[in-house]
Amino acid sequence: MNKLMKAVVINEYGTNDVVRYVDVECPEPEAGEVLVRIHAAGVNPVDWKIRDGAGQRMGMTLPIHLGGEIAGIVEKIGNGVENLKTGDAVFGSIKTGGFAEFAVTKAAYLAVKPTRLDFINAAAIPLGALTAWQAMFDVAQLASGQKVLITSASGGVGSLAVQLARAHGAHVTGMASGRNDEFVHSLGVDEFVNYEKLAFEEVVKNMDVVFDNVGGDTFTKAFRTLRKGGFLATVVAFPKDEARQYGVSAARVQCKPNGEQLVLIRELVDSGKLKAHVATVLPLREVKQALELSATGRTRGKIILKIAAESV
Repeated sequence: MNKLMKAVVINEYGTNDVVRYVDVECPEPEAGEVLVRIHAAGVNPVDWKIRDGAGQRMGMTLPIHLGGEIAGIVEKIGNGVENLKTGDAVFGSIKTGGFAEFAVTKAAYLAVKPTRLDFINAAAIPLGALTAWQAMFDVAQLASGQKVLITSASGGVGSLAVQLARAHGAHVTGMASGRNDEFVHSLGVDEFVNYEKLAFEEVVKNMDVVFDNVGGDTFTKAFRTLRKGGFLATVVAFPKDEARQYGVSAARVQCKPNGEQLVLIRELVDSGKLKAHVATVLPLREVKQALELSATGRTRGKIILKIAAESV
């Protein structure tokens, strides 16, 4: 029997009542995998959405080990792993199991963490940065000199998207509530829109790209801000026929773990062009509180679970 570790598991879908903080067997890496001693894990909306039932729609099988964003130390490597070695400090977006003391994942999903970040701040980067990168650059093909509107620019994904777009040479309009005006400006936006005071679809025009992190009415109205031939990438809505009506393109983007892109993201972090913004740090045993806080949708920056006592 393998040694035991603490982990967060659901055996059924539902509210926080189904979330269990329990002892489970520590996994072992197979070929192409590594075992990571997790120091910190990022909390994201997808975590409580999986708990609520999205896991079934995503093809996941119960019991589910929650958590998909980690930073830690490589404890053991499986056969064939060449990009990492035991003792490497790493960060990455993984499929499942990040809310635990240890996790096994494909080595290709990880990269050596930025040298200028501790584990807490490194865990605030991978999922949001990869999501923004893949939506804006891979899917929407945002190019230097183009104009992009980023909704929820103060959130965990949006705040990273602003910085990535700026580093890419784009003209960035960030949208958030008035209380986040100063914070969003500090990220480097060229224009700020307070959605509480302005009908953004009336004042924002001729965008090449919209990166939507809100959905609902915001998603629907955002089409009106695009130029003909523009692109709306969303991580929360399900585009139907809206794009055709406005003469634009639209796509829903789901983040895919990608260690090669994380290397590029790490370089931006270490060059000072990308910063993590941590809102709250909680111990792993308080995972329910973290999920509740995430579900409010009002957190500025990232919620992090601190796991290893030696996190720095």
